[in-house]
Amino acid sequence: MGWIIALIVGGIAGWLASMVMNRNSSMGMVMNIVVGCVGSLIGNLLAGPLLGIHGTVQSFSLTGLIIAFVGAVVLLAIVNLVQRGRVR
Repeated sequence: MGWIIALIVGGIAGWLASMVMNRNSSMGMVMNIVVGCVGSLIGNLLAGPLLGIHGTVQSFSLTGLIIAFVGAVVLLAIVNLVQRGRVR
């Protein structure tokens, strides 16, 4: 059951990050889920050691959603840097 919640929360986080980074038109639902789940990993890698905050997307929590969102924004910023040479 946890992986279903992780996909839903990852999809929401990826969709919100794509809206913020202005990439919503070029991404589909599957890419939003992938970006959100990978963003959750990146967010936990950044927030854990730096802030001491750990969140998971396997059980829905606001902390886990925020960490996944921030990680997804970081991931999309890195993708923008690689593709276009600048962050939008």
